[in-house]
Amino acid sequence: MGTVCFIVDASVTGALLPRHLRAIRQTGLADLTPPVIVTGTTVDPRLSYMEQRYQVHCLITPSLPLGARINQAAYVSQADWLLIAMQQQPLEAKFWGLFYPQLETCTLDAFLIGSEPPRISERLLQCFLGSGVAMPPYIAIRRAWLECLGGLDPELDEVAALSDLLQRLYACPTRLQTFNLEALRLSHDSPTNNTSPEPPRTTPTR
Repeated sequence: MGTVCFIVDASVTGALLPRHLRAIRQTGLADLTPPVIVTGTTVDPRLSYMEQRYQVHCLITPSLPLGARINQAAYVSQADWLLIAMQQQPLEAKFWGLFYPQLETCTLDAFLIGSEPPRISERLLQCFLGSGVAMPPYIAIRRAWLECLGGLDPELDEVAALSDLLQRLYACPTRLQTFNLEALRLSHDSPTNNTSPEPPRTTPTR
């Protein structure tokens, strides 16, 4: 599936940053421990503790907006797939173990992880009203495709940088698919599911 790297920004995840890191490291897959880059603007003693406990690399750049921080982390990683945290709320550890096999694909450029994609009508309405797009918990994107898009806007900070990236994913001919957390939960909770659970459904966006 190529190399994988997580990019988790401290300002995006806030107080739930440790939960993000714990979920990434507790997938139960001993043979798969992808690198994690934690970006931020403030030197914090807690980051040093998390760096050791969760085996992550902290990249602190006080003067850079969020878009530039993520671009720098993507360049440093040189990974084939970048998994970028987009929300404060983390995903469950078991979810990552089920998602990783999806990255074996050679026909997709990106995944929206953990939420339904907006309908075309919703995207048109958002564009008309100038409102932001619905933010998934994470996205997975090929680094090569992120570079084709020009990376994140280095001048934008916080939610604006992430919303702009999603809008460009939709506007460009991105081979995009959703890996849905709700479908995964339904398959696990079904009373008729007394065998091993089926893999969660993926939903094409176009």
